[in-house]
Order: sequence, then C-alpha cells, then structure tokens
Amino acid sequence: MSQKLEIIFEDDHLIAINKPAGVLVHRTSLAKEEEELLAVQMLRNQIQKKVYPLHRIDRPTSGVLLFGKDSETTSMLQPLFPTDKVNKLYLSVVRGYVSEHGIIEQPLKKKLHGELQEAKTEFWRLSQTEIPFASSPRYSTSRYSLIKVYPHTGRMHQIRRHMAHARHYVIGDNTHGDNKQNNFFRRQFDFHHMLLHAWKLNFKHPHSEKNITIKAPLPPYFEAILKTLGLNFT
Repeated sequence: MSQKLEIIFEDDHLIAINKPAGVLVHRTSLAKEEEELLAVQMLRNQIQKKVYPLHRIDRPTSGVLLFGKDSETTSMLQPLFPTDKVNKLYLSVVRGYVSEHGIIEQPLKKKLHGELQEAKTEFWRLSQTEIPFASSPRYSTSRYSLIKVYPHTGRMHQIRRHMAHARHYVIGDNTHGDNKQNNFFRRQFDFHHMLLHAWKLNFKHPHSEKNITIKAPLPPYFEAILKTLGLNFT
C-alpha cells in the first residue's frame, strides 16, 4: 500500500502537502524514481485528480509543497515563486552559534556547475545549545543553533550551500554538509535525517487576492532531536 500524504491546505484551486523527507517532487533527468516516491504522482493517486507542482523542495527536505489543481491557477502562481511575492520560511539546525540575524549574499552556480547567479539568504536565530559531547577532537563540547531561514532567491540547494559557505553546515546534509557532524549524529543519536524543513508559505491567492499562510508541522524526528539537543521552538 502506498504512503498517504498529509494534506495541510486545500481549496478549489490549490492543494498543499507536508512532504516527507526522501520523497522527490517529480521525476527529473538526474533522478529517475519509482512512482511511489514522486510527490506529484502520489498526490494524483490519492485525490484522483491531476495536480501541477508550483515549486520544488529538495528530496531530503520535508515540509510545505504546493500544487495547482488546474493549469490556469498554475500559470498565474508559478512565476511568482522565485520573487518576493511568495514568502518561504524554513527551519534548520546548523553547526555552531550563529548571529541573532544574518544575511548571506554569495553568488551560486546554476544547478551546481553552470554560470554564477545572484543568491540571497536571510536567517534569524531562534535557539542555541551546547551539549557535553565532542563532535570534533578539537573541542570537548558541541554547539548548535536552530534558525529560521528565508531564501530571497530560489537557487538549487541555496540554503544548504549558503550555510556551508558560512561554515554553519546544515546537520544531516550529505551533499554540502560536514561529514564529521553527520557521522557524530548517526553515532551519538542514531539520527539519519537532514534537519531542514519548509515550514511556512505565504502568498496572495491568485483568484481572490486573499492572503494565504500555510504551515507544515515538524516531522516527529525533527521535534525529537530538538528536545534531545535542548533547542527550543514554540
């Protein structure tokens, strides 16, 4: 039996799910997945209706994923996602103590290997912790921060790459992260997820101009590791 997706918003024109980590938005030339692991196909099967993905979030990222129910709505809303007319907020646990508020403006290569594109990421510290375990031989303790993140631009793996540039690696990121940290979390906590969650989406409805806010609850594993680390999120 296929996995049932959690629907967190629905009206006549739009539907949003809380995408589980490990599920791809749709098939790409780089990742040819079985249909059971494609969000667009899973949702079509679940509601027995064609849907159109309006944006992407990375496969290991959980959280809000919005679809159009018709091509007209999709064509109206999809072009707004790379702009500030759609506000996208993420939650992440990163290595080290970060500043209370920060902006990272670092050009990123298109699809990791093409020409450079302007990219801007803003973050706010929500909580920080120091635990009495060594994740590196240089220190006897380890420090982490829970942050709220707003990617002003929509580049591939933008949050993960920008936090890596600042050396505040996203925990569990096997592509751009810190292997020492990832191995420490596997060894110390038996933890095998990436701590990046698409938490909130805010935009004006393309048909009514009504302000819409969609929020995706944290996955249980994310809540559990926050508690284990002593990071507060309310």
